[in-house]
Amino acid sequence: MLSVPLLHPETMEAEPSNPSDSLWGQISKYTTMFSETYKRKPIHYWVLLVLSIIAMLVAFPSSSILSRVYYDNGGQSKWIISWVAVAGWPITALILFPTYLTRRTFPTPLNLKLILSYIILGFLSAADNLMYAYAYAYLPASTASLVASSSLVFSALFGYFLVKNQVNASIVNSIFVITAGLTIIALDSSSDRYANITDSEYIMGFVWDVLGSALHGLIFALSELVFVKFLGRRSFIVVLEQQVMVSLLAFLFTTVGVIVSGDFQAMASEATTFNGGKAAYCLVLIWSAITFQLGVLGATAVVFLASTVLAGVLNAIRTPITSIAAVILLNDPMSAFKILSLIVTFWGFGSYIYGSSMGEK
Repeated sequence: MLSVPLLHPETMEAEPSNPSDSLWGQISKYTTMFSETYKRKPIHYWVLLVLSIIAMLVAFPSSSILSRVYYDNGGQSKWIISWVAVAGWPITALILFPTYLTRRTFPTPLNLKLILSYIILGFLSAADNLMYAYAYAYLPASTASLVASSSLVFSALFGYFLVKNQVNASIVNSIFVITAGLTIIALDSSSDRYANITDSEYIMGFVWDVLGSALHGLIFALSELVFVKFLGRRSFIVVLEQQVMVSLLAFLFTTVGVIVSGDFQAMASEATTFNGGKAAYCLVLIWSAITFQLGVLGATAVVFLASTVLAGVLNAIRTPITSIAAVILLNDPMSAFKILSLIVTFWGFGSYIYGSSMGEK
């Protein structure tokens, strides 16, 4: 049998191993492992996992593309884009409430500390969405998604200082590699800027993207801190509860901003001047809200059905998906610098995923 050298190592000195045999043995081993894993889980588990993976890989890139479509076709408001990012919070609520019935459990009791935590996270999420709205207003979608991948760096740093998460050599390496990819993008501003965007607007878009990524990393660490300090447990229901509460409060904060800025009142006139008319305008905003929430739900489900490592892998994969989709659908410029940055960033994600998997072991 081809797997004999793997089962009996002492025979390896007498007979030199055939590389093809070793490769075939490894393939057979992993095929058996995956088959056993598949049999241990019910079919509905795999259906949910596949749907969650599709949601992450399709919904998040679609939301990013739609943000750029809004600006490319006459949209001007940053508040509206940040508002629709959390306007889909009822989708998560509609999934949460039946879960109480099916699992025969009750909502987590609220106390003052937990309420204050949700309010702070909601405010920070509203600010984070606004920063990303400015980024997509001034940067190509492919560039904005690459820069936004730096949130992984800030998640690792804030997680280390606030939650005392472990940081090994691979994670440190990923921080430097992703930062290098960010620097490459910054050096390519001359070939990456839209004709109607000034140099100062491009720089501001870049700065807002980095700041939004930093705030996103802080929100991730603070959310984990809430689980550790105030909840003491982490389950699918508890995470959904937090997502509903934070999204609802972010929605309320953003709604106040939309109204005070006058952008809410100006939506009617903006819709009439939008390329494609009011119907196209409404569809872009509605699908932006739906896709963003589906992406969040998909990421949440992947973490609890599989692992944070798989969620990290999918997060790494969706970055090039967004960039490639933006080049194909929006004719985003794709220079050699951007391709190099994409490769370097993907390398950084791989290093982070490897470091995280070693930490889990």
